[in-house]
Amino acid sequence: MKKPALLCLAMVLSACLTRPTPAPTSTAIAAVIITGEDNPYAPQPGDSNLRVGGVILTSISLTERADLTPARAELNLFGSLPSVCNELRVKITPPNSAREIFVQVYSLINTKLKCDDVFQQFEADIVLALYSAGTYTVWVNQGRIGDFVVY
Repeated sequence: MKKPALLCLAMVLSACLTRPTPAPTSTAIAAVIITGEDNPYAPQPGDSNLRVGGVILTSISLTERADLTPARAELNLFGSLPSVCNELRVKITPPNSAREIFVQVYSLINTKLKCDDVFQQFEADIVLALYSAGTYTVWVNQGRIGDFVVY
């Protein structure tokens, strides 16, 4: 008589146990640009008429602009252009699904102008866009520069 009672008790207790459920998978929330970047070197409509030239980057840094509300990341570029006629361009792509921001730094030159090949130094500071919360990685000309976090 004890065996059927134990069996019945075990069945009643096992009915109260919860079944294991699979852990929920986290879905990545796409990065959203809240405010655009302050980029005076962005590509221009007439750029297709110019020839792409090189640029020498001697220093690249990523800093935080705490004086802005909310704080934003700033890209600081130092380098040289091949001549005084070259124009600096900085193309910033929106973040991809991995929250990577790719920046392309190059120069443009009008081939109709006659210029001496004398290096021209430049310094460019670009306040990046305000993005939705998350950690972002910045790449400049295929090189990883650093990360910043938006809260």
